[in-house]
Amino acid sequence: MSHNTPEHSQLGKASAYADQYDASLLYPLPREAKRREIGIGASVPFLGADLWTAFELSWLNPRGKPVVALAHITIPCESTHIVESKSFKLYLNSFNNTRFQSADEVRERMRQDISTAIWLGGPVQTSVGVRVLLPEMFECERVQELEGLCIDRLDVECERYEPAPELLTAAFDEKPVEEVLMSDLLKSNCLVTGQPDWGSVQIRYNGPQIDQAGLLQYIVSFRNHNEFHEQCVERIYMDIMTRCRPAKLMVYARYTRRGGLDINPWRSSHPQMPPANVRTARQ
Repeated sequence: MSHNTPEHSQLGKASAYADQYDASLLYPLPREAKRREIGIGASVPFLGADLWTAFELSWLNPRGKPVVALAHITIPCESTHIVESKSFKLYLNSFNNTRFQSADEVRERMRQDISTAIWLGGPVQTSVGVRVLLPEMFECERVQELEGLCIDRLDVECERYEPAPELLTAAFDEKPVEEVLMSDLLKSNCLVTGQPDWGSVQIRYNGPQIDQAGLLQYIVSFRNHNEFHEQCVERIYMDIMTRCRPAKLMVYARYTRRGGLDINPWRSSHPQMPPANVRTARQ
């Protein structure tokens, strides 16, 4: 098990930008400690993935001519580690002056490197998914907001700015419902630098009807909370599951990009196709 910690990563530090390919720049962080904080043991009680988009990907073709591309990366939530985002940026920058035969070679190199990093210290159990999009595919990239009933319309009083799960309630004595709720008011802060992370969140569930005002106040309560994107989404998932006891639950958040990367975690209580990695207007 890796002993890497966020404090020893490149976050918040001046960095030399390598422009020759270097897989060692990836800095894995174990998921275990933060999961223990929210009551998750060895067995992970959800399915899902972290959907990354890399907007600043470039390399040289065999003749030295630059190529630009986008990449969609899918990191399975059952992996033992995440990759710290600044190290991901440094890793991608290391492709800039390196020659590759094709986009397929770049894609396979990324898939292998990131898969090795997220299973650091153990065999690769589930590989990372990587799609590399060349410029002729850019026009197919859509902008679409998260679907669902927007609870931001509610005129609620907000006084809590650290996670307050006690704000979550549900109508256990009424008929269960199936609905999709969303909010653009999710904000948290980087665990190391304290810089703001802006996001939108979608909650899809089947079960006792969740009180929307309390849910909105709960989402707002993350405003001053310091935690990585993946950890915030898992905390939201576990709090809703514990307090509201839905039969089915999916939590999906899309965070605005930083350093040319966005991270969009989703967690689900049941098997399903992952959401399409489609950016919102703010991303």
